[in-house]
Amino acid sequence: MQTTADYVCAFCGETNSTFVDISAGMQQSYTEDCQVCCRPNVLYIHVDEDTLDVEIQSDYQE
Repeated sequence: MQTTADYVCAFCGETNSTFVDISAGMQQSYTEDCQVCCRPNVLYIHVDEDTLDVEIQSDYQE
C-alpha cells in the first residue's frame, strides 16, 4: 500500500511530496533528492500503526 506524504528539504526549506510504501515497515529511511534544489535528503519515516499517518523528518546526507 502506498501513500503520499510531505517533508521539508533540509537544505532549501521547500516542501516536497514523496510516495511512502507502508508495506515496507513502520520505520523506514532512505535518501531522496529535493524536487526544488536537487540536493540529497535522508528521510526518516514513521508510520503510525493505528492510523497509518505518516511523519517524515529530513536531514542532510552525510
